[in-house]
Amino acid sequence: MLPGEQARQAPTDLTSAPVVQEIPTDYFVTAPDWQVAQAQQLLNFIKGIGNEGLFPRDYQPEALQAAIAAGPGPRLNETATRLFTWVAEDLRDGRTEMDSRHQWFVEDPDWKLRPIKPLLQEALAGTGSGGGIVAALDSLNPTHPDYAVLKQMLLETSEGDKASRAKIRANMDRWRWLGRDLGKNYLLTNVPEYQLRLVVNNKVHTSFRTIVGKPGRTATPQLAEKVEGVIFNPTWTVPQSIVVGEGLGARVMGNPSYARSNGYKAYKTEAGMTVVVQQPGPGNSLGLMKLDMPNPHAIFLHDTPSKSLFNNSERALSHGCVRTENAMKLAMIMAKGLGGLSSEEAVEIANSREYTRVPLTKELPVYITYFTMARDIDDQMRSFDDIYGRDEPVLASLAAPRVQKTGQHKTDEPIVPIEAPGA
Repeated sequence: MLPGEQARQAPTDLTSAPVVQEIPTDYFVTAPDWQVAQAQQLLNFIKGIGNEGLFPRDYQPEALQAAIAAGPGPRLNETATRLFTWVAEDLRDGRTEMDSRHQWFVEDPDWKLRPIKPLLQEALAGTGSGGGIVAALDSLNPTHPDYAVLKQMLLETSEGDKASRAKIRANMDRWRWLGRDLGKNYLLTNVPEYQLRLVVNNKVHTSFRTIVGKPGRTATPQLAEKVEGVIFNPTWTVPQSIVVGEGLGARVMGNPSYARSNGYKAYKTEAGMTVVVQQPGPGNSLGLMKLDMPNPHAIFLHDTPSKSLFNNSERALSHGCVRTENAMKLAMIMAKGLGGLSSEEAVEIANSREYTRVPLTKELPVYITYFTMARDIDDQMRSFDDIYGRDEPVLASLAAPRVQKTGQHKTDEPIVPIEAPGA
């Protein structure tokens, strides 16, 4: 929408509206000139936007039709610019309101990479990639193959099957919450699927079963971070909620044999706080490896000594971190492929039982996502249980009338670091 506009209302004076958005380059103080033919392209796009899982009613096709009928001039320029902006915002950033994206802490970079103002200017001038209004809007769609598969499913699903269509639309919108292009190489885990994929050159190289956070306080949040290194034989500094709250500190300090058998070492700080650190070894709560991916949530991917749990069909069992089956295989792939180690060096480090961090020569993106409809590891589209109940607020937001965007591009939910990732 144009700056100063009220929700679902056209501004009365675009030229005097103050620029109050977070990204003023996305918006216009004075609307550019539109030709009738260009506005008609936009109208046709809006009428067919249901194919993208959005709703024509949100973009006031009747107002645009009336402006087109009135001919070139300020009314057409203002109406078409406003509605192009609305459409572009939703295609690029997602239609779902930010407060309905529960625990989605990913900041979509596309608002910086694809600002709307130059996109429209190029489209009107015919200088953008492919030229034209339709090409400009199509260029905002996610490139991940799952989006195209969901789009085709929506086209093939009966209008009468409202529940299925709503679920498809919700998961199409989730792809818009991520970057349009995830890159060629990355890690991606879909929490409700309990699977992690290593993608190399846009193809799944290897997949791993996962264990994710229990529903409730320790549910796994959605993140887009960078893996900076592989840690072999990690230590685990036990959080104070366990050291004090569960009495572990007193037990370790008062029972040396218990401490030795569980690999704990403890000491007192000058302030009198008991610190307990579990030493490297097969019994360590983090297992024999973890990926170094610094983030304020204290969430990472790691091994586990409780490997039998990977046989469970429902694996929402952790304190929030993502436990990974065959974690040493993943560690070896990354240490050799991105850490520059030879096979012999990697094996020697892994077997040393000593804490060792292998930095990556190139950071690898990792996406912790939440899709209740997606392609599985066998490349088949299927539904997954909504283990955290996160579909309902998305569906409600999509069903409600579109509201004015505020320029917010990341959630303001509080960050609550996970305290016991290996528990």
